[in-house]
Amino acid sequence: MIDPRLVEQFLYREARLMDAHAFDDWYALWSEDAIYWLPCNLDDYDPAKHVSLVYENHDGLKDRIDRLKSGQAWAQDPKSRLARVVSNIEIEAGETITVHSTFNITASRNGRIEVLAGRSVHRLRQTPDGLRISFKKVMLVDNDEVMSNLTFLI
Repeated sequence: MIDPRLVEQFLYREARLMDAHAFDDWYALWSEDAIYWLPCNLDDYDPAKHVSLVYENHDGLKDRIDRLKSGQAWAQDPKSRLARVVSNIEIEAGETITVHSTFNITASRNGRIEVLAGRSVHRLRQTPDGLRISFKKVMLVDNDEVMSNLTFLI
């Protein structure tokens, strides 16, 4: 059984890296077979048959990071100032560690504040280099509403 504090600290670190726009460090948290998914309209469906806000593998994550770092991501010029709270962490340990959590993100950019809330499911894998994310699904509370600028990491 994994120490729950290690899992909690991992999620808190991921949140801090996203808020700090530490893109390379965040990307390093992912396994080679990673999937990053933000469903749209419903929380659970086949992403091959329905549109998603984001559905990316490891290479897609690299492209996203490269774009955000390029200076050409105009929707993040200036960068959003971010602060997120991760809570209600529940851990299911097995061969893969499944973690359910909730979050709130406050984003400020160009004099506008936006608050996002949702639930996340992480599947984590223990490696010699520490925990790595093999799957992350982010279900925004309002994923069935008109979305504004979601070009920062969620």
